[in-house]
Amino acid sequence: MYAVVEVGGKQYRVSEGDIIYVEKMNAEENSNVEITSVIAVGDEKGLNVGAPYVEKAKVTAKVLKNGKQKKVTVFTYRSKKDSKRKMGHRQPYTKIQIEKISA
Repeated sequence: MYAVVEVGGKQYRVSEGDIIYVEKMNAEENSNVEITSVIAVGDEKGLNVGAPYVEKAKVTAKVLKNGKQKKVTVFTYRSKKDSKRKMGHRQPYTKIQIEKISA
């Protein structure tokens, strides 16, 4: 069984036991999170697609870690103008493990 869920404005295809990195969520580590924005649920019988979400479907996940990704260097400049700027950015994320899909 698999599900297509929407978390943080992005869509993920998940199965039980999958570990995914999503946008930062307001949840403590080792806590459980319920995702109710399930777009589709698929199993042996077929695919159940919601409009926009499948009713009474939810995905239970466990928060493993809150952290930041590796640093990305952003360098902007204007040629022949002696103007340049160097910045760094670390995107926060939440690492979750899918425990149960219920439709």
